[in-house]
Amino acid sequence: MDPDQTVRILVTGGTFDKDYDEINGRLYFHDTHVPEMLRLGRCRQPVVVETLMMMDSLDMTDADRAGIVERAMGCEEAKLVVTHGTDTMVETATALAARASSKTIVLTGAMVPYAFGSSDGLFNLGSALSFAQVLPPGVYIAMNGRCFTWDRCRKNRELGVFEAG
Repeated sequence: MDPDQTVRILVTGGTFDKDYDEINGRLYFHDTHVPEMLRLGRCRQPVVVETLMMMDSLDMTDADRAGIVERAMGCEEAKLVVTHGTDTMVETATALAARASSKTIVLTGAMVPYAFGSSDGLFNLGSALSFAQVLPPGVYIAMNGRCFTWDRCRKNRELGVFEAG
């Protein structure tokens, strides 16, 4: 694939990729849902999906964030989408912004697991893919049909939405 025309999707886990264990009543990680989501969304944009980790963002360490940054800077594509847990998405966006001067990186996630069937994840993934193709280099967060620059965004935990901040 031509790296100038391809969007790389870096998967890190988060609610986006959680599954539900009906017997134990717990959420867990098995594998990413991103390829299925792209298929269901009839995505025709060339993409490369790469799983970096499958974890809740509340469990991410500075070393995990550094790994995300290193991989983002090391890949040949200039346009990236990072799937990420919403709780610490802004922190990872901040780490990426310190190094991402020549790349367009859009972080996205979900408030409801894709596996639940009523997730915002499919919509958010499609939005992030679109934003990654048209925005200038920089780091952004795309949630609920809106796009924010990394330094002007916050998660409103009371309303369960991202907003300018």
